[in-house]
Amino acid sequence: MLRPRVLLADDHLMLREAFTRLLQSTCDVVGAVADGRSLLTAAQQLRPDIVVVDIAMPLLNGLEAVRRLKRTNPEIKSIILTISEDPDLADEAIRAGVSGYLVKNCAVSELVHAIDEAMHGRSYVTPLVANGMTAAREHHLQPAEKRELPSSRQREVLQLLAAGNSMKQIARRLDITPRTVAFHKYGMMKQLGAKTTADLVKLAVKIGVA
Repeated sequence: MLRPRVLLADDHLMLREAFTRLLQSTCDVVGAVADGRSLLTAAQQLRPDIVVVDIAMPLLNGLEAVRRLKRTNPEIKSIILTISEDPDLADEAIRAGVSGYLVKNCAVSELVHAIDEAMHGRSYVTPLVANGMTAAREHHLQPAEKRELPSSRQREVLQLLAAGNSMKQIARRLDITPRTVAFHKYGMMKQLGAKTTADLVKLAVKIGVA
């Protein structure tokens, strides 16, 4: 079998470089990008066999990027590589059409195995997550159509929160006050029924608005 052509997407340069080196012996790493929008552009240009994607990225989160990629290029396989061990998020990723879900503390051999499984049309979820996976807990989320979805400004705040920015950093990026950022953040938490920032980001990713 030909060596898989892999496109990496992670907003941390050090991780992109590390995974490029680690995969070189078994894969052809055709590119590495730092955000979801760049992933979609690069996938169109480079036509990889597989994209390995983090979830928390700027401009467009990895899960939504995978959803869009599946609509435009269904032949490209995708593997989520993230820090989240949440089985519900893994379940949502599988529903979105990914071929694999791994956490970043996995061994390189496990990532290579997941890539091989994807190339053969199979799926792979790291046992650490698979053991706790259940069907998505629908009662924790009202149907999206029954929610008041975030406004465009709220989406900007939400995307920056998902990328790990503090409220002060978001205020500087958007040229608004920290108080305004807090207003948007806590307003969205109330809208989406989130109790913490982590819950807010997770819920937003699940309904595809981050």
